[in-house]
Amino acid sequence: MHDVAARAGVSHQTVSRVLNDFAGIRPETRERVLAAIRELGYRRNMAARALATGRSEVIGVIMPEVPHFGPTSTLYAIEHAAKKAGFKPLITTASWDPESMGQALDFLLGRSVDALVVMAQHPDVLAAVEATTDVPVLSVLTGSPRGTRAVAVDQIAGTRLALDHLYSLGHRRFQHITGIAGLTEAQLRRDTFLAFLDEHGLEHLPILEGDWSADAGYRAGLAVDEGVTALFCANDPMAMGAIHALEERGLRVPADVSVVGFDDVPEAAYAHPGLTTVHQDFTEVGLRAVAMLMDAISGREPAEVSPVEPWLVERQSTGPVRA
Repeated sequence: MHDVAARAGVSHQTVSRVLNDFAGIRPETRERVLAAIRELGYRRNMAARALATGRSEVIGVIMPEVPHFGPTSTLYAIEHAAKKAGFKPLITTASWDPESMGQALDFLLGRSVDALVVMAQHPDVLAAVEATTDVPVLSVLTGSPRGTRAVAVDQIAGTRLALDHLYSLGHRRFQHITGIAGLTEAQLRRDTFLAFLDEHGLEHLPILEGDWSADAGYRAGLAVDEGVTALFCANDPMAMGAIHALEERGLRVPADVSVVGFDDVPEAAYAHPGLTTVHQDFTEVGLRAVAMLMDAISGREPAEVSPVEPWLVERQSTGPVRA
């Protein structure tokens, strides 16, 4: 910084003010400093800055090892919101076993992050981070309806939107393709589906196990029971795979079987037929998460946050039950 100041003919305090975008610097002075920075190839020493300020201006993010649409979309939203707040994300991945989570936490905390966002799709992930008190920690994608340290889309409400839509079209024989067993959001969708059948006195047909992939949806679609008219899939790729399998079996969608997905991935609008699905606002999840962390970093206790509300997107894969 002293070298830049000497080249620009200003004090090192002026260089610091330019770097921190302080108001009141004359445009010609700012340009001289920036020109000196370019000429000398100056880069801030962020480690030294963190020691001086007590902040790294970095938010640690722990993602699942296998990237899916929800975590990836949430990450983009977190990065965008963090940048607007003057922070940068530092990202690592982990499975949900304690050793993997411990390694991820050690990696991020060892780099003096100011806060942590954990994509806690499995109960064991929440258990692993509960003891972390060094910095503010916030969980996302938990499926939990509300909390002071979590941001989630309301999975129960989203599932009911899909099932109520199918029921309103006259469907009474339902089947479900699940997400990965043990993941909180997948379990909530499954539990809500079973509760819905009980509430309406509908027959329980075999649950079809999936793993979020289109291939799993295709295999499940081959196993859909005869006479089923409504298929609720725990995500969109499985729904699109199931539609392909149903059509191979000679069943028309939606004339014979109506299919609903979950997430509203960009491809859902261009599937054939267009996929009716539940839209999850992952951008809002990321924005709320960063806003809560900024409060926590500033010493303000975050207020309880209501769940992010999903909505139904109706397309051509659903229709009235056949006569």
